[in-house]
Amino acid sequence: MVSTKELFDILLDTFGPQNWWPGDSKFEIMIGAILTQNVSWRNVEKAIDNLKREDALSPDAVYKMDLERLEELIKPTGFYRQKAARLKRLSKLILKERGVDSYLQQKDLREQLLDIKGIGPETADSIVLYAGEIPTFVVDAYTKRIVERFYGFKGNYEDIKEFFQKSLLKDAETYNEFHALLVELGKKYCKKTGPRCGECPISHLCSY
Repeated sequence: MVSTKELFDILLDTFGPQNWWPGDSKFEIMIGAILTQNVSWRNVEKAIDNLKREDALSPDAVYKMDLERLEELIKPTGFYRQKAARLKRLSKLILKERGVDSYLQQKDLREQLLDIKGIGPETADSIVLYAGEIPTFVVDAYTKRIVERFYGFKGNYEDIKEFFQKSLLKDAETYNEFHALLVELGKKYCKKTGPRCGECPISHLCSY
């Protein structure tokens, strides 16, 4: 069986560094992780641009903003009422900890994020990894599909996360890059329907 390290090297050679996660600040990365739930990144960019025009990309600005106005600004991402409530709650917690850096340095950061209604493991881990730069592997639909097809391994979120973390050095940069590369592979070749196996760079090693 191809090791995860070998798979990582092949994907990196094929696609090159992905330079994830897009964002000009840690708070913008955190907002993006919440807004991207169930929607394409293109829609998230529209919402973030709206927030930038309002000079509202800070915990203080989001927390103090009128809820209906915040909902309007992030409307392109869908489920905007629920997402606005999550952003408000997150901003309140950040302000309570006296800033983004202090909030991200908490030992129980992942657990605190999971306590916010509507934030699940994938969103929490995205914030921990990409904003906090703490090594925790992010598992999304692309990752789950590729692991099932390539390795023939089926499991829940935590099973797949453990699969990667047990076989890789505990390194935030590697986890970051690997997740981004798996997303790229999933988008271009390992599609949910009509996978492009004949063109896929890892088809000769795949068990699918």
